[in-house]
Amino acid sequence: MPAKSQAQQKAAGAALAAKRGDVKKSKLKGASKEMYESMSEKQLEEFAETKRKGLPGHKSSS
Repeated sequence: MPAKSQAQQKAAGAALAAKRGDVKKSKLKGASKEMYESMSEKQLEEFAETKRKGLPGHKSSS
């Protein structure tokens, strides 16, 4: 499942880095912390590898 916004893609990348041990879990906050706790590494990879071109900055609330 690809990311629906640039913010979501960026948060998934941060959470993935923490899962892999490149970043400390304590450095995560907000959406990236929630993603780290609730998603597998494979799911995070799918979100993080989404191309940013054409994605909105933030997901619309509707």
